[in-house]
Parts: sequence; structure tokens; C-alpha cells
Amino acid sequence: MSKILAIDFGLKRTGLALSDEGQLFAFGLKTIDSKTLMDELKVLVMKEKIVEIVIGEPKRLDASDSHITQNVRLLKEAVQKNFPEVTVNLLDERFTSKMASAVIAQSGLKKKSREQKGLIDTVSAAIILQDYLQTRIK
Repeated sequence: MSKILAIDFGLKRTGLALSDEGQLFAFGLKTIDSKTLMDELKVLVMKEKIVEIVIGEPKRLDASDSHITQNVRLLKEAVQKNFPEVTVNLLDERFTSKMASAVIAQSGLKKKSREQKGLIDTVSAAIILQDYLQTRIK
């Protein structure tokens, strides 16, 4: 089977996560500079045989759009245009950063490691992907 990639997009940094080939488990991959996202996707789609990309869609508590939601929708269009063979979906990502921070805090990492913002982005992408994978099982 092929893999699914998740993107936790930010204006500065973007977290990436990848599923296993069975599409059951999510693994944090890395955090990259958002300016290099399309170049990174070109490599990953081919190397990892990506068939689907899930992009976290930021929403406010009341489900209205956040300040970055429109950027994410534009990203989705750009990804679909550049990778027409890949299915691209959006998934509500409310609370993923808070959940990622909580997971990191409980991980036993030293304080300096826990404070790395890039780590939160990678873990957030993994949470987005695992949530998506769970919805497919039901």
C-alpha cells in the first residue's frame, strides 16, 4: 500500500507526518520552513509513494475561520494543481497544538527540547494524521 502525508501548515514553519504503508499509524516526520514546502512535497510524494495528503484546517472555537484558514485553502488548491494524482483533504485541526504541547510535556523530554516550536508542529501533524486515519476506520 501507499502512504498518507499530513501537513500542519504555518506561515513560518510547517509540520509533516507520514502514515505507515497500512495507513493505520501516524509518525511525525519533520518540521520545515514553509517556503520550501512545495519542493519538499515533490520529493516526498515520489519517494514515499504518497496517495493522499491531509492538511490541517485551522478553525476558531466557534468553527469560524482563523487568520490563516484562507492560506490553508490556497495551499490545498496549489497542492491539488501540482499533484493531480494525489487526493487532498482538509481536516479540522482545532486543539492539535494544545494536544501536541501536552504530549510533549508528558514525554519526559528535557525542558530545552520541549520548548522547540518545530517539535510542536511535527507532533501536531502526527495528531492530525492519526485523527484522519481513525475517521477512516469507523
